[in-house]
Amino acid sequence: MTAVTPEQPEGSAGRTQLSLGIAAARNLATTTKTVPQMQGISSRKLLKTLPWVEVSGGTYRVNRRLAYTVGDGRVTFVQEGAAVRVIPAELGELPLLHGFEEPDALQALAGRFEQREFGPGQVIAEAGRPADHVYLIAHGKVERVGTGPYGEETRLGLVADGGFIGGQVLGEEPGSWEFTARALTAVILLALPRQAYEEIAGQHEPLRAHVARREAEGELPRNRKGEAEIALSSGHSGEPVLPGTFVDYDLTPREYELSVAQTVLRVHSRVADLYNDPMNQVEQQLRLTIEALRERQEDELVNNRQFGLLHNADHGQRISTHTGPPTPDDLDELLTMRRSTRAFYAHPKAIAAFGRECNKRGIALGEAEACGQRSIAWRGVPIFSCSKLRVSDEGTTSILAMRLGEDDEGVVGLRQTGIPDEYEPGLNVRFMGINDQAVISYLVSTYYSAAVLVPDALGVLENVQVARTSD
Repeated sequence: MTAVTPEQPEGSAGRTQLSLGIAAARNLATTTKTVPQMQGISSRKLLKTLPWVEVSGGTYRVNRRLAYTVGDGRVTFVQEGAAVRVIPAELGELPLLHGFEEPDALQALAGRFEQREFGPGQVIAEAGRPADHVYLIAHGKVERVGTGPYGEETRLGLVADGGFIGGQVLGEEPGSWEFTARALTAVILLALPRQAYEEIAGQHEPLRAHVARREAEGELPRNRKGEAEIALSSGHSGEPVLPGTFVDYDLTPREYELSVAQTVLRVHSRVADLYNDPMNQVEQQLRLTIEALRERQEDELVNNRQFGLLHNADHGQRISTHTGPPTPDDLDELLTMRRSTRAFYAHPKAIAAFGRECNKRGIALGEAEACGQRSIAWRGVPIFSCSKLRVSDEGTTSILAMRLGEDDEGVVGLRQTGIPDEYEPGLNVRFMGINDQAVISYLVSTYYSAAVLVPDALGVLENVQVARTSD
């Protein structure tokens, strides 16, 4: 008869096992488990710090005073998300339309402008080609390039926000472009085709007559620098005519409708019935689904082209870094553009880049109390991490600076609470039924938007380089 010898553990040749092995013991043990973990959860500081306004009717209207300067030589625009439109009365800044005040014709002209975008280096108009568009520069810089006396390329000047090129296109004989217009930075402009102008002029005879009269009068007097001449006289015999500012209510105020992020959560009834100990499967599935929806919500609040903060920042509130990386000088300039800045929001890499620039100058970052905890700050304004401010392939991102709250004419979040089957504020979970495969379905929805009450409530530092540079 052969004796049974207990299996010897590895590395213990010649020794007899005296107790139950670990592998066998684990079969009888209870495993301590965590709830399902999710790597995609971020701090979501924007959602936590943004003041939320109750929108009971699903639409939030922002009434503003519409202010623009008549006769300053600059065209004023109105932004609605990524869309830009020109104020009709501001078309009077074009030389051939100066003094024309018929609102219907100006409104019709303004409605025919088409928004276009150009990247740095792209040609907008080429010298020698027929001049067939009027271009209004809403944002960015455009250089006018000509040919020097020896055939070399010569910069004739720059046209920036509020400027225009191609005003002669409205005349009887627009001719050809006398220079090449090239985007020096990313440019957003409005273009009016000559064909569209001719259609409007055909319907409004006073417009055609005014342009013909202005064209016959020739150009306005200019000084030796090319600026419009100002008639002056010595002593007290006369006064120069000053530009006048016209302030009115915006007749078409911006309305924000609540956006929605939705998904259908499906759980098999067998899973919901049998596998709920020690954790409720439906509850855990719902928790992770809501986390994903909240991440999408914050991303939309930053990047959506209709209501996202990056696209709703006024062009006059956008500045670029001086040298590439974010420096104390850049953030100081961003601060001075508004009163009562309450928060900065930046990608973690941008915060690290700003810290390196401070270290180079021997400057220590401060701290501020925010969201119940200490946060790094600049000039007493907390800097919050926001990974939804994406880093481009070129290694650049943006930094937001905001004044917050409805009472302070700042930036607010929009939502509606008290909705049917509400699970969290502004988020509901609705039972959709069980199908023939015994799969339970739930519709999970969250409703939200954001609004900038006045233009200077939100500022953007653009072209922020986050890559580490050699000293």
